[in-house]
Amino acid sequence: MASCRSSYSDPKHQNPSNSGGGGVCMMGTKWRDEQHPSFINFIYSFLSANSFRLNFVLIAPDLIFNCGGLSVSFVFVTNWDFKDNATIFNRVKKLKEQFAHFYVVVSLPTREQNESFVRSYFKYGMQLGRPTFLPVQDIEMGFEKIVKIAHCRGVCKRHDAISKMKAERKQLVQGMEIFLKVVTSIPLIDNHDANSLNQAIGSIQAIAKASKEYILDITDLSAEKAEMVVRFFRDSKLYLGPKIN
Repeated sequence: MASCRSSYSDPKHQNPSNSGGGGVCMMGTKWRDEQHPSFINFIYSFLSANSFRLNFVLIAPDLIFNCGGLSVSFVFVTNWDFKDNATIFNRVKKLKEQFAHFYVVVSLPTREQNESFVRSYFKYGMQLGRPTFLPVQDIEMGFEKIVKIAHCRGVCKRHDAISKMKAERKQLVQGMEIFLKVVTSIPLIDNHDANSLNQAIGSIQAIAKASKEYILDITDLSAEKAEMVVRFFRDSKLYLGPKIN
């Protein structure tokens, strides 16, 4: 996209005094050339305001931030493709094995795109948290989240708070394991269904309050399974019957 390249200015010439005190953002040239020039200008302005230096380089992820000696990598999907999302997930699977701190941000401004993303997430066998996916409503919000994540990881590194993060992550994993045990104790409900309910609705308390129509509307559960979920939390004969190992 030669037109994109010629439509924005080189950041080095825009603000040569920016020393990158907040960190360094390395942007993949391939990803850059796929974006609208106005979005690249927004990125530069946002980084500059937060004391980040921007470099254009050939890299496998779309973005790599270095803050406080810690590198954090991102894939940033700014245009969800209904027809060719397999390419996105295959790329993510490859990159998550190469980068220790890796996130995927996906812009999903419409309900149809969000539903397509949820279906594809399970279709291509993604695991919760490996890597972390962050759906956002618009690309500007997505980039702001990326900078916040990179900055927070850098601060944690500088303050030697990684051990605390690991403890919190362990608690989250344990909480997810308990969630799966509870939800899969519902007759007919398997791990896929439980993950779908978690992604779409959230906590067990929220699922317990959900109606059959609501579950059918935002998950891929069948009518029979949705009705069973609703009955489980309202019929004592059901919720007192299953045993959690």
